[in-house]
Amino acid sequence: MPSIAIHIDADACPVKAEAYRVADRHLGRGVALKVFVVSNSPIAVPRHPEIERVVVAAGPDAADDWIAARAGADTIVVTADVPLAARCVKAGAAVIAPTGRVFTEDSIGMSLATRNLMDQLRSTGEITGGPKPFAARDRSNFLSALDSAIVRLQRAGFG
Repeated sequence: MPSIAIHIDADACPVKAEAYRVADRHLGRGVALKVFVVSNSPIAVPRHPEIERVVVAAGPDAADDWIAARAGADTIVVTADVPLAARCVKAGAAVIAPTGRVFTEDSIGMSLATRNLMDQLRSTGEITGGPKPFAARDRSNFLSALDSAIVRLQRAGFG
């Protein structure tokens, strides 16, 4: 049975520890999965045979390119980067934001349009605020979304 890959866009991800915890729980139940923690610089990861740190070359899209090149139907991608999410959804991956928001084929177009509009407004000086602060509810939503994605992939014949 093919394993499940979890790719974490790790440079600014606030839920790495939660992803490790969910993965460890499923590994303990015999699910075949591997976690890839992808970043532009070395970051600490737990010593576990199914958690691999991937350090890519410096560059604004190097981690995104690594993740997108490996995204597929057997993959869960954790990212807040909407353009990366769009690339991975197109490749058939399950994509979850750290807030627990699930990006789908139905929602990614609007997410990209909103992101581009906000980027354009910020560049003209119209908007100065950023995203809402990360909250405990976001962490809880993420845990639930990641667990559900793993279960869905198992039912689809992965892991």
